[in-house]
Amino acid sequence: MDESQELEFTGERFTPECVREMAYEHWHRYAWATPLCKGKRVLDAACGEGYGSQLLSSSAEHVIGVDLSEAAISHARSKYRASNLEFHAADVTRLPLPDDSVDVVVSFETLEHLSAQDEMLAEFRRVLRQDGCLLISSPDRKTYSDEREYDNPFHVRELYRDEFEALLARHFPAYRLFGQKLMFVSALWDLARGGEAIVHTDHGGRVEHSETPPFPPLYFLALAGASVEQLPELPSVSLYSDAQESVYEHYNDEIRKHIRAGQLLAERDAEIERLRALLEQAG
Repeated sequence: MDESQELEFTGERFTPECVREMAYEHWHRYAWATPLCKGKRVLDAACGEGYGSQLLSSSAEHVIGVDLSEAAISHARSKYRASNLEFHAADVTRLPLPDDSVDVVVSFETLEHLSAQDEMLAEFRRVLRQDGCLLISSPDRKTYSDEREYDNPFHVRELYRDEFEALLARHFPAYRLFGQKLMFVSALWDLARGGEAIVHTDHGGRVEHSETPPFPPLYFLALAGASVEQLPELPSVSLYSDAQESVYEHYNDEIRKHIRAGQLLAERDAEIERLRALLEQAG
């Protein structure tokens, strides 16, 4: 991998130089998808800078990254080089691939950037093998935009949950829906083995216990295929962090700064009082 150059961050697409919260959201999706792609032929549709394609190629048999941006593809070809990884500039509604040619289609943070959403999903279905599957994400318009009164200038058409599910159902007879949201949590786990997850949520002293977080997701992710029987199993809960625990470290660093600022203010106030007392004595 050539680390010598960076793709300019414009806000339209994620780049690996972005850190903390935004990085967690984007890297988590690809980390979640990587085990499912093991030994598979994979299409990363709207691959952008190429970081996700590169991660998928660590387990996949072969990965094809496709993006509309010539600049992004040129960058990806230069930065990410592997025998099982290739990049092509193309429209996701007109893929340069034959029918039934890939096992997995991955397309994260793509849907909302175009209006031809049915055409895109039809193309995904065309290039997927009969037993293949699609992993796709979409921001929930209700929580992402409406409730936050936020307007992302790069989003062409965001979907509510029922619209997203209706779109999926028109092209894939079977799908399973997942939610994604950044949360500040305490993790507790069995050091000897894995197992089921349980979420404890404090409502001002009353603790609620559930199998999934009781918060509305900011993003939906779907696993879709030709039949329920052909959908691979995925963990019901997936957690992501980085080895440096960058979000938590940043939080701790900010807390330390606030504490130090409080100490400096207290020292300043004490000095002002001392000087005021001296002035009063002198007067």
